[in-house]
Amino acid sequence: MVPSGFVYLGLIAAGVGAVSVLAPLAFLGIRRRVTGLIVMAVGAAVVLVALVLPARESRVDRPVSRLDHFMPAYQFSELHSTRIKGSRDRVYWAIRSVTADEIPLFRTLTGIRRMGRPGPESILNAPEKMPILDVATRTSFLLLADEPAREIVIGTLVAAPPGWRPPAGPSPEGFRTLRDPGFALAAMNFRVEDAGPDASTVTTETRVYATDAPTRRRFAGYWRVIYPGSALIRRMWLGAIKHRAESRARA
Repeated sequence: MVPSGFVYLGLIAAGVGAVSVLAPLAFLGIRRRVTGLIVMAVGAAVVLVALVLPARESRVDRPVSRLDHFMPAYQFSELHSTRIKGSRDRVYWAIRSVTADEIPLFRTLTGIRRMGRPGPESILNAPEKMPILDVATRTSFLLLADEPAREIVIGTLVAAPPGWRPPAGPSPEGFRTLRDPGFALAAMNFRVEDAGPDASTVTTETRVYATDAPTRRRFAGYWRVIYPGSALIRRMWLGAIKHRAESRARA
């Protein structure tokens, strides 16, 4: 994601400039403190611009997945996939069975995300030996669709108007049709497709839709900061699914 990349490039430049204000880093071509100050200012400006860049809306023309059905329009997204040796049934079992402890660095990155605070049980604070998707759907996520050996979709609210209270019985249809101002909705799927004899491709996609411009602007900065960690978690999550599915096949 380009804006997120510029955020971190700007942070690196600002850090290099700040160090050079104290002790110029000649090996980087910064020989004067004033040059370090300029580099720091330029880096900070790049970060600011990258955080406030407008987010463009994307829309699915022809739905082909359950995720497309529940979130056909979105402004923020990430997509990752992997090929796994195993049938769709076995891979789907692995998707449903993987725990947080099987995902490398999951607890480290989610701990950083919640800034070290313990907090209640959630996908960011998952108990041991419990499938991560079960933790998600019994806490802050809603199960939107579950088609065995094909696709599972979960959704949640990542922003809501001040003072808003969730309805007593949230439903997938209510999630799909929520378009009141002040909300940002996130949906994530795991989709399994055939990839040859005894092989499958697993794709996971996360989409976020902000229902109005102010919410979109606020969420854009947050998304661009967390994106690298989020993408890393998704890739390692797929790796854990692959390991579990292929280990069962060997057994």
